[in-house]
Amino acid sequence: MNFKLQQLLRYTTLILLLLYLAACSIVKNYPINKPFVFENRIELYGKVSKDEKKRLKNELSNYWDDSLQARYISEIKLSFKQPIISKVLKNPPVFDSTNISRTIRYMNAYLNSQGFYYAQFADSVPRFDTVKNQIRATIIMKINLGKNITIDSVRYHLLDTAIHPVDSSLQKMALAASGKTLLKKGTPYTKQVISNELDRLALLFRDSGYYKISKDDFYAEIDTTNTQLLQLAFDPLTQAKLIEEANKARYENPKWNVEIKQHQFKDSSKLTQYYIHHIYYYPELKITDQPDSVLLQKNLKQFNYKHLTMVYQDGKFIYKPLIEHTYLKYNQPYSESKYYKSINDLGHLPAWQQVDGKVVPYGTDSLDLYFFLTPALKQSYSVNLEGSRNTGDITIGNLFGIATNFTYTNRNLWKRAIQSLTSLRLGTELNIGQAQNPGVTGTPLLQTFQVSLSHTYNFPKLIIPRVIDSKFFRSADNKRTLLSVAGSYTDRRDYYQLRSLTTSWGYEFSKNARKSNAVTSVSFKPLNVELYKIDTLPGLDTLFKNNPFLRNSFRDGNVAGSAISAIRTFNSPRDPSKSHFIRLGIEESGTLTSLLNIYTDRIFKYIKTEGEYRYLKKYHKTELATRFFIGAAFPKAGQNIPVYKQYFLGGPNSMRAWSLRELGLGSSILVDTISNTNYKERFGDMALEANIEYRFPLFTFSAFKLSSALFTDMGNVWSLTPNPSDPNSVFALQRLGKDLAIGVGTGLRFDFSYFLLRLDFGYKLKDPARQYNDGWAELNKLTWTENRGNAVVNNYAIQFGIGLPF
Repeated sequence: MNFKLQQLLRYTTLILLLLYLAACSIVKNYPINKPFVFENRIELYGKVSKDEKKRLKNELSNYWDDSLQARYISEIKLSFKQPIISKVLKNPPVFDSTNISRTIRYMNAYLNSQGFYYAQFADSVPRFDTVKNQIRATIIMKINLGKNITIDSVRYHLLDTAIHPVDSSLQKMALAASGKTLLKKGTPYTKQVISNELDRLALLFRDSGYYKISKDDFYAEIDTTNTQLLQLAFDPLTQAKLIEEANKARYENPKWNVEIKQHQFKDSSKLTQYYIHHIYYYPELKITDQPDSVLLQKNLKQFNYKHLTMVYQDGKFIYKPLIEHTYLKYNQPYSESKYYKSINDLGHLPAWQQVDGKVVPYGTDSLDLYFFLTPALKQSYSVNLEGSRNTGDITIGNLFGIATNFTYTNRNLWKRAIQSLTSLRLGTELNIGQAQNPGVTGTPLLQTFQVSLSHTYNFPKLIIPRVIDSKFFRSADNKRTLLSVAGSYTDRRDYYQLRSLTTSWGYEFSKNARKSNAVTSVSFKPLNVELYKIDTLPGLDTLFKNNPFLRNSFRDGNVAGSAISAIRTFNSPRDPSKSHFIRLGIEESGTLTSLLNIYTDRIFKYIKTEGEYRYLKKYHKTELATRFFIGAAFPKAGQNIPVYKQYFLGGPNSMRAWSLRELGLGSSILVDTISNTNYKERFGDMALEANIEYRFPLFTFSAFKLSSALFTDMGNVWSLTPNPSDPNSVFALQRLGKDLAIGVGTGLRFDFSYFLLRLDFGYKLKDPARQYNDGWAELNKLTWTENRGNAVVNNYAIQFGIGLPF
């Protein structure tokens, strides 16, 4: 009973402390003995979804008259006279009831644009509260939205001439593409959707050669008439009944008819279909050159190929990459989408830093296209100093310490806009923040040394057989073919030395969704070969004696297989402040070699799958970010997953209360109980992690911003291979609650605009390896360290990182 009472008192104290940290509002510089605007809020009524009501509230909050705005700021102050974090209202405006009617007009106009034409505003009588010499006015805007207008029917009435409307080409095109209309029967009517439909039609015509047509040439005519009122009734009572029924239907289920029409063209050339006549490229334009002036220069050289002309001076480029990224051809109808896609794709080539275009009419029905390209610096060298990184693969530079990259880039190899990238990476991992083992002496400061050299060719197109080339690939954006070769050497002091040589051939491209803002990026490696040689040292041999199953992960072998991953990013259609990130990936090794029955004893055989989801909600000044990750590697043919393909958690970007690679496996404590070793790294076949982080600003000084965050990390890594000597390290669904680790913490973000430094402090709220209280930390016994087996283990971690964790 006393224990429960103590627990209750501790939690009550914690709640009171939180209330003190962020509590009441403070008013400064207010008008004395005069009513001032202290608070304003909106109450919406009507049959709309919860999300729609929330969206409308957020948007309507922008339509308060300035004199009715209560603008609060967050203030941090270390004082016992006020909470540490307070909401402060400075210089509130004097309340004036005449400003309410102006706010109603603003809000009603916005609701009209969203299709709420029958919204009703209740009398907004302010509420006054007197606090000492403050007269606080709270204005509540009560709005009954009524029914949203829906679209009943859609028609197109587009004429080439007033004499032959039946032969209208525009009318035929609009009807043929009516299935893609944004005006669907039964959908809400808004001014924005009408505007978007006019944009769609204008683009449809401009993509079909009608170069001079614009959105302003069309308009929408709205018919709000109820057909019941058109029925003639000689009986006045019947007529009155019809009017009453029409009015009732108008409020209960209002529907409008939409007809898209065109203004009468004063310029007959708007109805002319234009075709491509000639294409000119200027690939050596200087950043200071003006395109119109360059066109007048006579001393430039020319290369002509069919109906294409490349105008140059030094001959730095050949024409092929220009043609390959131009989607308009001779004698084709002009297409605005293809024109801008050409500019966009040429601009994504590393060989040029800027691309502009110009369309010039030629004759009565033709167009000449001009592309002006400013070259980027052909060769560059860079040296980067990095902090800790955590990507889930120890062979690509996940070092808790310092890593330096020396990079050489050539952006125009062989004059074909091919980019080559050569990178030398040196990294060290220091024995800082490691759990100290009293039984081990002479632990070196330098824990890991790594050196790697890589070379990549980036071809600005998809080099694929013609037989599989299709419209799907031709319409993709940012197409690249990558050929990579890399070698690395990792020396984990006293434990192992790992050598690797890898090569791959792969493709990357992206696709933009037409009906949404979603972008899908795909990376596919049909050929991925990795050769590994690992030498075990005495420290690792000692671990093998205590855990024989560990030996299977540290053995020589090779990887021969393929990999594919896809990333999809998009914003919520109804709320652009919500962004989503989805990543799916799969990697396999050994399938092809097994089918061909070659090198079967030297190739690792496995399938590795991953999934990740991120969600970001942006508020006025703050952000809420969440992330979920799951990954699993499944060995085939009775093998084990090699350590360089396994997962680990901990470090600055995942499970921040744990040092790098020091979480797991499951609730096993085997690693902690092994004596005579400081090797505490854990790798698993499966990883599960969830993170949530609330980010908020502290202050801004010029271009420098200091912000903070509160975060919670939850997850662990497990083995998927049965291990009778250590069953707690193997994933089991019934033990998931016990195995999950939970860390909480806060941190500082030093944002210098061009880069961001991050310092996070995490505490182990729940540690599966903790042998009491089911792994939970006790509020009355919070300790920084604890004895575990033969080691002293930290219950916290301080992480330094570059950039946001996710």
